[in-house]
Amino acid sequence: MTHEIKLPTSDGTLEPYTLVGQPLVAVPPSTPFNRIAYSAAHVVAQPFATGDAGTSNAIDWSRTIAYRRYLLNQGLGIAEAMDTAQRGMGLSWDNALELVTRTVSETRDIPGALIASGCGTDHLPNVSAASLDDVIRAYASQLEAVQRAGSRIILMASRALVRAARSERDYVRVYREVLSMCDRRAILHWLGDAFDPELAGYWGSADFERSAATCLEIIHGNEEKIDGIKISLLDAQKEILFRRRLPASVKMYTGDDFNYPDLIAGDDEGFSHALLGIFDAIVPAASQALAALAVGDRARYDALLRPTVPLSRHIFRAPTQYYKTGVVFLAYLNGFQDHFFMLGGHHGMRPPLYFAELFRHADAAGLLRDPELAARRIADVLRPLGCVA
Repeated sequence: MTHEIKLPTSDGTLEPYTLVGQPLVAVPPSTPFNRIAYSAAHVVAQPFATGDAGTSNAIDWSRTIAYRRYLLNQGLGIAEAMDTAQRGMGLSWDNALELVTRTVSETRDIPGALIASGCGTDHLPNVSAASLDDVIRAYASQLEAVQRAGSRIILMASRALVRAARSERDYVRVYREVLSMCDRRAILHWLGDAFDPELAGYWGSADFERSAATCLEIIHGNEEKIDGIKISLLDAQKEILFRRRLPASVKMYTGDDFNYPDLIAGDDEGFSHALLGIFDAIVPAASQALAALAVGDRARYDALLRPTVPLSRHIFRAPTQYYKTGVVFLAYLNGFQDHFFMLGGHHGMRPPLYFAELFRHADAAGLLRDPELAARRIADVLRPLGCVA
């Protein structure tokens, strides 16, 4: 069946759009991946039980856990309670801890389930007044709770640490003390200010080389406590240069949602593993591409993953911190949830044209798993603006 819909364009008019994509069918991978691949997963809100922005929020636990089981059954690991789950943008620490606990508990039956969870300082009552000791205690509190839940650790970048630190040495001290408390190797987290403007100057400097030097000092000084580092700077060359300076035992996890195909595939000098928000939105393409890479089929890897890049660049366009809206909207189009209401009202953070372009890109990449349903749903959303399926 041919599906046609009228969608808004950048010049303010409506034009007919005929769906062209061949939907990828999600199938469990037939071979183990040769890259570790975490998907930072979104949460599904309860639209009639959540509060205003800045107040308590309610999660649809059934749909939220079901999506995580879908990710795991496609061979992907879960990076839990991270930015994609609206950590610090609607998801409180109390919500996050329950999310981690439920995810670990309710996926135990899935063989090889790989779960690492965000541990931060976001429960501090007054970030601007926090001292370094407050930051260390806050990390310790969350670290203990997440480890008790049975999850691996991702040490999230801390807004409070940015405020409290007076020099690079303060970062060295905080990470040394916090890493000493980890009961297994942790993943560090370098989140660029495109994702969170409050993290500008992380590691004590606005200069990349100085920041990189401090971060590498921390890694080399605590190598036995570190599994890897996720870098989300949206700059492939910076990631590659940093990757080459890592100890052999420390992995690079790309968080670059613009350049991930080449960074994961790598070259003669190395490659990156993955810890990506976009994997939440491109699950079958990511899974099947990684399976192809594992058996040396680079052509199929590229054929599956490269068409997802325009979609990812669109979802993560500036202001990048609102990318979660696109991830959740695509989950709605694909029938994983019955609405695209988000914690804290973030479903309203992108304009109508953004959703229309997302629809086009997802179709081109074969990522609308039921085109008829997706066309009907976007028509329902845009109909007040004149869109007709």
